[in-house]
Amino acid sequence: MTIRRNGGGEDLHRSGFTGFVRSLLAGIPWSESASGDEELHFERPSGGVLRLHNANGRTTVCGEDRNDIEVKLHKAARAESSEAAERMLSQIRLASEENGDALELDVEVPSRWNRRGCASIEIHCPRDVAVEISAANGRIEIDGLRNRVRARSSNGSACIDDVVGDIEVATSNAKVCCTSTCGKLVARSSNGKIEIDKHRGSVDASTSNGLIRASLDGVGKHGVTLATSNGRIVLELPEHVDADVDVRIDNGVIRNDRKLEHANRDTNGRLRGRLGNGGAPIKLRTSNGSISLR
Repeated sequence: MTIRRNGGGEDLHRSGFTGFVRSLLAGIPWSESASGDEELHFERPSGGVLRLHNANGRTTVCGEDRNDIEVKLHKAARAESSEAAERMLSQIRLASEENGDALELDVEVPSRWNRRGCASIEIHCPRDVAVEISAANGRIEIDGLRNRVRARSSNGSACIDDVVGDIEVATSNAKVCCTSTCGKLVARSSNGKIEIDKHRGSVDASTSNGLIRASLDGVGKHGVTLATSNGRIVLELPEHVDADVDVRIDNGVIRNDRKLEHANRDTNGRLRGRLGNGGAPIKLRTSNGSISLR
């Protein structure tokens, strides 16, 4: 492990002004820091499932043409002194366990009122591994996988790229972004926008407060459901699609650029009609905002 210290050193102590400032800062929470890196390797789990929990820090998972799992861990700690920061750094660790068909990884970060720690983890794994991630405070990034993905972050955005497989992704206070994905996609956010680009398959996306923008290259048999309480909805469909459209707003404007057969527009903010031969349901809902169908 390599440890780097910020603060400390004989030159700083010899400097009069800097030494004076350091004496003022001594004992103040998070005034000193330390960081370190680890690299670990694991065999591919027999059941092909990887579960990971990271309490505080960025989480990145990359699918590659390989048979093992490589984990790169960058740890950082801040405390009232360089010695305390180093002690806390040594207590940040990655716990691993084989549980049935899955490899379970848990980044353990101790909690102290006057000390702060975090760990960013980068994982390179076989493309066909199924991945399940939960993060309390930190961004999640996943790309290059060819199996199902489940990702949840309480305070951090979630970005999914180049994944073929069913996806469930959720954030509480940040955005969700999915690009070049294929499969059944379920996306949730409490206070954040949802952006979907070049997806092929069904979509179920909802947020309480935020924009939903979805651009689809193909629509699955389960169709598309987009719903937000306070925000705009923009849906871009392929040129040829067979679907039954149902759009409803409470306060806002419906903009439709597609030719709908048997179109029925109600005065109470509802538009219904058929695209092509009909079939896959497309339901768009917002309470306060506009809806654009393109």
